[in-house]
Amino acid sequence: MPEQIDQVLTAIRACRICEAHLPHGVRPVVQAAAASRVLIVSQAPGRKVHATGIPFNDPSGKRLRARMGVDEATFYAPNCVAIVPMGFCFPGTGNSGDLPPRPECAPTWHPRLLPLLRNVHLTLVIGQYAQKGLLGKQRGRNLTETVKAWRQYLDADRLPLPHPSPRNQMWLRRNPWFDTELVPELQQRVASALRAAPVAADTGAG
Repeated sequence: MPEQIDQVLTAIRACRICEAHLPHGVRPVVQAAAASRVLIVSQAPGRKVHATGIPFNDPSGKRLRARMGVDEATFYAPNCVAIVPMGFCFPGTGNSGDLPPRPECAPTWHPRLLPLLRNVHLTLVIGQYAQKGLLGKQRGRNLTETVKAWRQYLDADRLPLPHPSPRNQMWLRRNPWFDTELVPELQQRVASALRAAPVAADTGAG
């Protein structure tokens, strides 16, 4: 019998494969439902998200919601938005910020979960780790090149984005086209993908 999405989400939340490498302990954070219309593939939870168990419950999330043009009720409704990072647990902090997602996570779980999201109309590929994992050889030499070439990914209903961290203010100042060209397109496509989706935070909440 094919796996059901609730079965996979339960297995993800019980996962312990990286436990020995997680200095702050295991707390997988994921949000998805079979009806999800927008898929967000990001990096990994930060310290605050790890503490609350709520994805993007931090300044980065506030900025991301503003860019998408959605309110919290829509963002946290699994029937509307799936949030599936490259690493489900907070990997800890290094010398220059959060550590990369654990390499075991996405190869273990993405092949089981992503094919079950059959109603996704738009995938937001956020940050270099997600772009490497989802776009592979189609991405540019670096994040800036990849995001600047965003139009070439639209046929596949994907949009590469920089991480919405407040630390990226310098990047935004150097790339004003992001706010003037890409963000309006992002909001239009998010609205189109969500138009028929019910706003109901049901099974699969993160």
